[in-house]
Amino acid sequence: MSAKNKPFTLGTAPDIVDFAEVAYGQRRVEITAKALKLIAGRRASLEALLSEDKVMYGINTGFGELASQRVSRESLKSLQVNLIRSHACGVGDPLEDAETLALMFARANELAMGNSGVRPLVVKTLAAMINKGVIPFIPSKGSVGASGDLAPSAHMALTLIGEGYAKLAGEDEFVPSAQVMKRAGIKPVELAEKEGLALINGTQAMKAVGGLALFEAMNLFYSSVLTGAMTMEALKGTPVAFDKRIHELKPHAGQLEVAEMLESMLKGSQIRASHKHTDKRVQDPYSLRCMPQAMGASRDAIEYALNVFEIELGSVTDNPLVVEGKKKGEIEVLSGGNFHGQAVAFAADFAAIAITALGNISERRIAQLVSDFKILPPFLARNPGLESGFMIAHVTAAALCNENKILSHPASADSIPTSANKEDFVSMGMNAALKLSTVVRNVARIVAIEMMAAGEGIEFHRPLKSSARLEAALAKLREVSPAFKGDEVFSERIENVAEDILCGHFVN
Repeated sequence: MSAKNKPFTLGTAPDIVDFAEVAYGQRRVEITAKALKLIAGRRASLEALLSEDKVMYGINTGFGELASQRVSRESLKSLQVNLIRSHACGVGDPLEDAETLALMFARANELAMGNSGVRPLVVKTLAAMINKGVIPFIPSKGSVGASGDLAPSAHMALTLIGEGYAKLAGEDEFVPSAQVMKRAGIKPVELAEKEGLALINGTQAMKAVGGLALFEAMNLFYSSVLTGAMTMEALKGTPVAFDKRIHELKPHAGQLEVAEMLESMLKGSQIRASHKHTDKRVQDPYSLRCMPQAMGASRDAIEYALNVFEIELGSVTDNPLVVEGKKKGEIEVLSGGNFHGQAVAFAADFAAIAITALGNISERRIAQLVSDFKILPPFLARNPGLESGFMIAHVTAAALCNENKILSHPASADSIPTSANKEDFVSMGMNAALKLSTVVRNVARIVAIEMMAAGEGIEFHRPLKSSARLEAALAKLREVSPAFKGDEVFSERIENVAEDILCGHFVN
């Protein structure tokens, strides 16, 4: 079995690629005997504390502002089921299949670290649901990001206990969860003390949505640099601005990388060689000349966000936590706030702003492609006037840019107190993640329009050819979007190319 397809071991820290591979169904998950032993030992210690009748938040008390309400021993299991049912109040469209699997993976992985006090049965059941593609119905809206993603996670937990709705991966219709669990051969769990709270208290929903968006953003970033190089070729721009000597004087990591990529991609171009000694332009527009400075800054922001998310993916965000005691062999139950999603919210908002800027500069290059009448036909039309070419495709890009600018307002700048002011400062991390996901998809569409326009522009210079790298990219583009023969319907082409961009089809 290749390293890529080797099952992911629950209870360890995944990187963003591990996370995405499990979410997209490319890898299974497994749990080791050592991890199961740790989980069972911590559970036994927790049950010993329960037998001593010690007061522990969320285990034998109410939740939030009701934490002062003691719950009797005979009602502790009902407390956990009531928690799941009462917190399952999400609204809106359901999460995508991959996002749902990512949420379950994030929760199972944290529980496997042994700090949540659940029984091994809970982790093993979640792992089976992931591996067999059980997709709970999880509405996307309703989380404020502290005490974590309660509402989305409660809908996930409903399926675990055989309630709510679910489907199998790839199916369209949600049906009662009990039916789906039976088809998958998985027995629903009867929750014990602490387990309901452990299933929902944490940042797993914002990690799922935002993490997968960032994974796609990596493919989007590198595809956008490639597309910028294609546009440079189509417009017969000068690569002088990408000279390493310029960027070593302002050595931001992203700027250096983008400049090097662009210079490398443009080497060996017949198109450039044909006008190298006749070009009287000293400088190109900013959207071409400043690609390293502008797009490199976006790259650095995306990397920052990725680092934050990968730390979060390897963290325990439950509350309360079962930890090693100060005396050897003892455990303590500590109540804190690791469920708070502020770091993730900031990172998602920052990434949304940076990726919006990628879309903005792409739209500006589209504008150059359709309006530089000295180099290319008006709107890239083969018969201008009779045909409109890329005129309205550019309008679509402008509309998407406008939406992204609205979505770039940070969710994390807001906090609305909840739970009778017990939860008086919240992160809005889930909203930040949802916005980021929408921005990434929108910018993929903008870059798709630019890539198609740049491809047309390069082909207007035939029989001259571009560089080997750009010709290879153009060949890949033509697999999904053949050369235009005149005015044709754009919509499906845009979506198909955007999907290929997000999947990394154009990335080496």
